[in-house]
Amino acid sequence: MQFASSLRIIGILLVIFSLLHLPPILVSLWYNDHEFTAFGQAFCLTLATGAAIWLVFYNQRRELRVRDGFFIVVVLWTVLSLFGALPFILSINQDISLIDSFFESVSGLTTTGSTVLVGLDEFPKSILYYRAQLQFIGGMGIIILAVALLPIFGIGGLQLYRAEITGPVKDNKLTPRIKETARVLWLVYVGLNIACIISYWWAGMSFFDSVCFAFATISTGGYAPYDMNIGQYPEARFLIVAIFFMLLGGINFALHFSVFRNFDPKIYWKDTETREFIIIIMVIVMICWASLSYLQNEHPVYDNLLRSLFTVVSIITTSGFTIEDLTFWPLFLAILVFFAGLVGSCSGSTSGGMKIIRAILMLRQGGRQIKKAIHPNGIFPLKLGKIAIPENIADAVWGFVCIYISLVLIVFLILLATGLDLITALSATFTSIANIGAGLGAIGVDAKGINDTAKIVMSLGMLVGRLEIFTVLVLFTPAFWRG
Repeated sequence: MQFASSLRIIGILLVIFSLLHLPPILVSLWYNDHEFTAFGQAFCLTLATGAAIWLVFYNQRRELRVRDGFFIVVVLWTVLSLFGALPFILSINQDISLIDSFFESVSGLTTTGSTVLVGLDEFPKSILYYRAQLQFIGGMGIIILAVALLPIFGIGGLQLYRAEITGPVKDNKLTPRIKETARVLWLVYVGLNIACIISYWWAGMSFFDSVCFAFATISTGGYAPYDMNIGQYPEARFLIVAIFFMLLGGINFALHFSVFRNFDPKIYWKDTETREFIIIIMVIVMICWASLSYLQNEHPVYDNLLRSLFTVVSIITTSGFTIEDLTFWPLFLAILVFFAGLVGSCSGSTSGGMKIIRAILMLRQGGRQIKKAIHPNGIFPLKLGKIAIPENIADAVWGFVCIYISLVLIVFLILLATGLDLITALSATFTSIANIGAGLGAIGVDAKGINDTAKIVMSLGMLVGRLEIFTVLVLFTPAFWRG
């Protein structure tokens, strides 16, 4: 392990992260909400800490190895979550506890979107903007940004990229150089955010709300500047904009780049994972629409269709936007939608969850085992479209799914032990591990009312889920620390 070199990089990234406290200062001054002091103090503390670490280890410039990448990613996400909580702690207008501040920071950076803050309609604009900005940064991942910037300091980013990027296949690059890949991803990401801002603004939102909602939409985060979430804008035109851009946020960003480069939208449908993703959404929407139309027929058929489409897209992309408390949905529908959220969207997207491609490979691997049971001597390659999947990837998928399900069960039992009821504990588990954001029961609207122990467990679950479990678990294996 290159601890000194790793700490030097963490120092550099803390310095970079401190700059993110500057835009909220400008927002605070513009709206005169008196919160610029809190952000100024947070900026100074973060900058001073990062600079001190950087200077102490300035001469440590050894080449990073794979295990160093895992260490940096886990430590950095934890440290950034702690420093990201400073503006909430230092706020002069709001009394936010340490645990609630950490929860809100983690939920923002991991793009989970579950909140412990109430009375958002009256919150300072700078705090509301800062929450949205946390999700904007967390959406593509601060590490991807670091991969793009660290070459300036003579630091290679491949190890960080492999540890951070989501999905089972982590070595595919859009460009020959990893830093160019990161820059391309960020250009696509920023471009979609700008398009989303313009769309919300054109639909009738204020510019401030357009920015906040766009940052939370493309990042599939779900933070909103209102207690009613996006239900503050219940008109169909706003929901349709949200649905469209949530879908884009849930699709592999490398695919977006290919579509933009080739000017060919058909690429989306040709991609197996994206095609299955759309089909799954359509099937679940039809089930929800039919069930709601039959069981809650006081709503018009069109309204039930829009409710179903919005909710399914929001949960399966792990955006977590809500237009109603899903606790009042038929229980089997709510659980169905949350299980879809546990699977999540496409690999290489900003969404959480297990990822569609893993579910596809798991099912096809299961089908292959059935064929082998019938024809023991037969050879049945595992394919995704026309591409044969190597055995090591298939094995990794099975291993990931087993550990993922085990972690879900462990977190569920721990949350039950903290005193949460069955439905709240189950949805809180899904919300944290899959970074869904929305919830049922006591967290149906917000997580303010649950106990502090449950908040800490959920916060840790968000971090582990955001880093796709393995990145964290490898740090707890003896083999990682040998040699």
